[in-house]
Amino acid sequence: MSQILIIYTGGTIGMMTDPITKVLVPINFEQIMDNVPELEKLNCKIKVHSFEQIIDSSNMNPQVWSELAGLIEASYDEVDGFVILHGSDTMAYTASALSFMLQNLDKPVIFTGSQLPISAVRTDAKENLMTAIEIAKAKKNDKSRVPEVCIYFDYKLFRGNRAFKYNSSKFEAFRSPNYPILAESGVHLRFSANDIRQPGEGPLKVHNNLVSDVAVLKLYPGISPKVVETILGADVRGIVMETFGAGNTTTDQWFIDLLKAAIDAGKVILDISQCKVGTVELGRYETSKELKDMGIASGFDMTFEAAVTKMMYLLGEIDDPQEVKRCLEKDLRGELTES
Repeated sequence: MSQILIIYTGGTIGMMTDPITKVLVPINFEQIMDNVPELEKLNCKIKVHSFEQIIDSSNMNPQVWSELAGLIEASYDEVDGFVILHGSDTMAYTASALSFMLQNLDKPVIFTGSQLPISAVRTDAKENLMTAIEIAKAKKNDKSRVPEVCIYFDYKLFRGNRAFKYNSSKFEAFRSPNYPILAESGVHLRFSANDIRQPGEGPLKVHNNLVSDVAVLKLYPGISPKVVETILGADVRGIVMETFGAGNTTTDQWFIDLLKAAIDAGKVILDISQCKVGTVELGRYETSKELKDMGIASGFDMTFEAAVTKMMYLLGEIDDPQEVKRCLEKDLRGELTES
């Protein structure tokens, strides 16, 4: 019989309306189980680890990611898969971070949550939780069907570092426009085997040394030199720059000079598009040719969440800025489509 570890961090799925104040307050996992008696019908043993202090996902941070990675590492040989209950607001960040932190993962780590509390009449929590467990225990030829960090929401399974939350009011909260879904739940649970990443060779290796010295520069028409100089001059090692279209920026000389100065100071700059669909193509237009020539890294079709967490991961592993740049442009965990 399969064994699944559920890690309960918090989120809407574990909320209940206080009868007096009428506001949502966190509940313990035993109360979640009371609302989903169907869990007993699943053909698996369920272990539960509940965070001592249930947290709102808006308070998520690299320290919590390290705690999650440690819990997975500690139970890795004892269970067949993991389901992490997490608030949807920052779920894509946590899933992306863990995808980089868990090298050679060969078991499912499935994030899920809900848009309505599990106690609500029309809740999406029950289906999300039940199917996430089904996916976590699914095997073929005695091997896990999805040996990846994933997000399951509203009948679809996404690669964790390819998804982002796009809607706060629909059950269909997540999308992955640049990569196919890995499975879909209907009358049958159908896996897209050709799109599922195969595990690397060797035992699980956990990387906990994330460096959060990362700044974000989001461009907009009319951005002032003062704003750009402040961000590029911040005491950080990496900068994620959100650009226009296929990776384009203004060609004003003051802007180019500031970028060059940041790179000369040893900072790594990663170019990702503000567009949700498509990829960065440095050098395709004149407005991005100088970026490529000066050594700015292309983020290709990475999500913002994957870009930020990948930068944190690489800065924790590598000191040389040029090697960080090379690895940013390389597909490490299925997070980008190499050009």
